[in-house]
Amino acid sequence: MRTERADGDGLEPRVIVGAAIIEGRRVLAAARARPPETAGKWEFPGGKVEPGESEGAALVRECSEELGVLVEVGDRVGPAVPVGQGRAVLKVYAAQLVHGEPRALEHAELRWLTVDELADVPWLPADVPIVAALRPLIG
Repeated sequence: MRTERADGDGLEPRVIVGAAIIEGRRVLAAARARPPETAGKWEFPGGKVEPGESEGAALVRECSEELGVLVEVGDRVGPAVPVGQGRAVLKVYAAQLVHGEPRALEHAELRWLTVDELADVPWLPADVPIVAALRPLIG
C-alpha cells in the first residue's frame, strides 16, 4: 500500500527503529562496521521496519539478527529524527534484554555505556538527540 506524504512528493518516509537496550544504569551502543562513510560511528542497534510489520516487531527481529538476543520493547525515547534527507525517520525505543548476551554479529564493536560515558563515542548524527533524551533514563 502506498501512502502519500503530506508534502505530496510520494511515499511516507521509511521507518527505521533503534533499541536503547538498558541494563541497570547502562545502555548498549554499537559501532557500525559498514558502509565506509559511517564505519566506526556509534548507534543504537536496529533497522528498517518491513511492510506490514509493527515497529515493535521490527525491533525484536533486528535485535535478534544483529545481536543474537531477545528484547522486550518499551516506550519511545526522544524525538523521531528525520534521516536520509527526509526519506526515512529514526524512532528509538527503550528495551530490556529478555534472553541472551548481546554479540556484535553485524557491528564492529558493542559497549555498555553509563551516563558519564555517553560522550566518549562518536555517535551518528541521527542518534545524538536520542542520547540527550536517554540521559535521565540511565543517569
